[in-house]
Amino acid sequence: MSKTSGKGRKMELPLDEEDGTFTNISLADDSEYRSRKLSSKVEGALTTMMNADMDAVENQVELEEKTRLINQVLELQHTLEDLSARVDAVKEENLKLKSENQVLGQYIENLMSASSVFQTTDTKSKRK
Repeated sequence: MSKTSGKGRKMELPLDEEDGTFTNISLADDSEYRSRKLSSKVEGALTTMMNADMDAVENQVELEEKTRLINQVLELQHTLEDLSARVDAVKEENLKLKSENQVLGQYIENLMSASSVFQTTDTKSKRK
C-alpha cells in the first residue's frame, strides 16, 4: 500500500492480492469531508453553548422577575403595616375627640342651665 501526502493525495489499495493490481482512490475530497465534519461538530457545540446560554438567560430573567415580585410583595406588606398603624392611630384619636366632645357638651349644658338667658320656657305651665 502506498500513500501520497497533500491535498490531492492518492492512496493505492490492492484490488486483488493474487494478481497484484492496485486501484487508485483520490482523497482530494477528504479535507472537505473533514472540514464539514469539523464544521458540524463546531455547529453542534455552538448550538449546545447557545442553548446553555439561552437557558442561563432565561433562568436569570426568571430570577430577576422573582426578585422583583418578592420586593414588590415586601413593599406592599410594609405599606399595609403603615396603613394599619395609621388606622389604629386615627381610631385612637377619634375616641379621644369623642370623649372631649362629651365633656364639652356636658359643660355647655351646665352653663346653659345656670344662665338665665338660656332658661327653658315651659309652655304647659303658661297655658294653665
